Amino acid sequence: MNFQRIVVPIAGAVLVAYAWRTWGWAGVALVLGAILMWGLLHFTRLTQVLKRASNRPIGYVDSAVMLNAKLKKGLTLLHVIGLTRALGDQRSPKDAQPEVFRWTDGSGSHVTCEFVGGRLAGWVLERPQAPADEAAGDAGPGR
Repeated sequence: MNFQRIVVPIAGAVLVAYAWRTWGWAGVALVLGAILMWGLLHFTRLTQVLKRASNRPIGYVDSAVMLNAKLKKGLTLLHVIGLTRALGDQRSPKDAQPEVFRWTDGSGSHVTCEFVGGRLAGWVLERPQAPADEAAGDAGPGR
């Protein structure tokens, strides 16, 4: 269970009650204004991230290797979408846990991320194997 869904509204109610008891209606107006501003800031961030992501193909990232380096456990899906500037290609059934998304770059490398409860639980970077002919040719004379 996500305790933030319970704790945040309770903390808001406690702050409003404390403001009422301490400063009366002026305190209630101040605390409600601060809570409203906090909510608007989060809504603005959400819309900006999704606006940037709408201009890119689904599941595309500039560099899968750089994305792999920036990821860490506990990031939210919104934060990862902000890093990639693209929506992920969903690999798991809709509304199933864990959610699996993939981002691929131009070279064919891709990062597959697993989200549990909206938070990053794990990820895997997969890079395409170079053909044996190219690998042997790169090590030839004159290089």
